[in-house]
Amino acid sequence: MKLTYKFLPLIALAFVAISCATEDGVEAKKAELEQLKTQSNEITNQIKALEAELMTLDPEFAKQNHKSILITTANAKKGRFEHYVEVTGSVLSKKNVIISSETSGRILEVPVSEGQRIAKGAVLARIDAESIERNIDELENSLSLATTLFEKQERLWNQQIGTEVQYLEAKNRKEGLERNLASARTNLDKAEVRAPFSGTIETIDVRLGELVQPGMSMFQFVGDSDLFIEADISESYVGVLKKGDSVNVSFPSVDEDLHTRVSSVGAIINPNNRTFKVEVFLPNLPMVKPNMISVLKIQDYEHNDAVTVPSYLILSDNRGDYIFVVEAGVAKKKYVERGKTYDKHTEILEGLEGNEVLVDKGFREVGDNFNVNIVQQ
Repeated sequence: MKLTYKFLPLIALAFVAISCATEDGVEAKKAELEQLKTQSNEITNQIKALEAELMTLDPEFAKQNHKSILITTANAKKGRFEHYVEVTGSVLSKKNVIISSETSGRILEVPVSEGQRIAKGAVLARIDAESIERNIDELENSLSLATTLFEKQERLWNQQIGTEVQYLEAKNRKEGLERNLASARTNLDKAEVRAPFSGTIETIDVRLGELVQPGMSMFQFVGDSDLFIEADISESYVGVLKKGDSVNVSFPSVDEDLHTRVSSVGAIINPNNRTFKVEVFLPNLPMVKPNMISVLKIQDYEHNDAVTVPSYLILSDNRGDYIFVVEAGVAKKKYVERGKTYDKHTEILEGLEGNEVLVDKGFREVGDNFNVNIVQQ
């Protein structure tokens, strides 16, 4: 036991020596690795610089040195191309009227509410007409007496008794009272304000018990028929859009689509937003209501033999717009003149024939004369 304790310090010293030797070896290897990495980076940079220099001096070397880039392709198309102006419009009604009072009096009843749909002839409000009713009673009594007197005077006149003046005065009094009674009854009818056509009550401007006068606004009323769409078009389309042009209309809220035409083009530019008004004819549709939002697509250009490409494939540099096409496994840069763009496709006016194979996926990684490898989708 004493012998074991005697050798313990020697064993510990040996472990310390071995540990130090191991740590020195690891650090040495790390330093050597870093040195090799530095040398490798320097060699790689030298290789790249030399390749770039050779590619500039020798085009054949550049072509052979390019690695093939994986791409997919798309085809240029030749056929009919249409361009549309897309704007937001609002459904309006030509029967959007203000209903006013035609007689004076106090409001006795308003049996309708805002937003309510009303049939033609329905009562919107009742006005106190007590004075008119009393006047009608007096006129009816006076007319009854005048009629009796006229009939007696007429019999006398037929018997050649009395003068012609007496007969004419009796007749005139009777006919005058008849006209006054008819007018009073018309005023009595006006005490009931009725809907002039079927529609919806937008606003109510009177309240129960309020005194109204002739011409005073009572209701804003919008009819269900004679609807049209109104939209604001940029002044840049002046002369392009005209009456009768084709229009595709969609109503996002009810998922309804229809084909119609421009019915009116405004002649004045709004100085606030530099637009002019366009009206579009709208047939009667049960689902379409006044003030509903619509999207108008008005065709302003068409070409039956146009060359088109996906818009995102067109790139630009200092020289102009270009697109990559595939020829014999090599990407070629083709400069083009673009026309109008619609629905993510652009018309190419010059530079393509319409039968080219275009670089699709990978078009940003390729360059002029790059080798490409087409991946089948």
